[in-house]
Amino acid sequence: MRPTRSTFRRAATVVAAGTLVAGVLAGAPAQAATIASPDAAAGLAERLGDRAAGTYADATGKMVVPVTDAAAARQVAANGAIPKLVERGAAELARAAGELDRSIHIPGTAWWTDPTTNQVVVSVDSTVTGAKLERVRAAAAKSNGAVRIEAEAGVLSTKISGGQAIYAGGGGRCSLGFNVRSGSTYYFLTAGHCTNISASWFSNSGQTATLGTRTGSSFPGNDYGIVRHSNAANAAGDVSLYNGSVRDITSAGNAFVGQSVQRSGSTTGLRSGSVTALNATVNYAEGRVTGMIRTNVCAQPGDSGGSLFSGSVALGLTSGGSGNCSIGGTTFFQPVGEALSAYGVSIF
Repeated sequence: MRPTRSTFRRAATVVAAGTLVAGVLAGAPAQAATIASPDAAAGLAERLGDRAAGTYADATGKMVVPVTDAAAARQVAANGAIPKLVERGAAELARAAGELDRSIHIPGTAWWTDPTTNQVVVSVDSTVTGAKLERVRAAAAKSNGAVRIEAEAGVLSTKISGGQAIYAGGGGRCSLGFNVRSGSTYYFLTAGHCTNISASWFSNSGQTATLGTRTGSSFPGNDYGIVRHSNAANAAGDVSLYNGSVRDITSAGNAFVGQSVQRSGSTTGLRSGSVTALNATVNYAEGRVTGMIRTNVCAQPGDSGGSLFSGSVALGLTSGGSGNCSIGGTTFFQPVGEALSAYGVSIF
């Protein structure tokens, strides 16, 4: 049963809401000897249901699980993660995000759950003014503090081009995300707003060196597409680091908040940053996409479809964002695992 507000206040007499509480709660077991991995922490939060509210990595890399009561905090500590007492559980945050889904369809807006502040964040770019901004404010006001609004630098948009450059038949440049395969057949993944442009793809701007033919595209809703290589020998299981070297990509994984990541794209090369949110909803001019990874890694037109990765693990495909690599900005990524599952292919 979900804790009541009074239950939360009683828990807060042990330690204030928003405080990290590992090893502090009365009667809590010592922190487990095994430190919880990001996937283990996410699984624990899922099992706790509405008594938890996401996960994130702290500055030391340890996983934090926000929880709404002392018993859940003890369970988190016993499983090797750091508990943090918060006011809102997963269901309340989901209701706040659901209200935004229903009431806000304004290009230039995006929202996500921020587990570090226990709120849903709505970002508005420079085009969201006047009556449109008032609609966002009105929707946020209904949440009783669960939603906050942030201004985003620049204009939120898809990035029309991005790893190594790829060129659309008829015009347009994007970036190759990851080479993948199904048995002995080789493909590459990129952004869906890229594969929507053309069925034919080339490795040079003169469009004389054929890469392959589109076999699937999903945008909006999602932002992934797949192209079958005309020559399997062109498919390499790595990502360009734009310094004369490459990074071997050996698997795909799930991103987590606080994770250090890198992005490779054909306009701005290799850029670094961290994951700031998961499951973000983004309203582009072309339509809405959901389930996105939000980062503070910059990107510019030409970087779309490019690779998001951490070490040798593939995480996502560059979708869009705001700002640039001079002033900084926000970039959203399509989780790669969804595309791999949709097309029945794997990283190699």
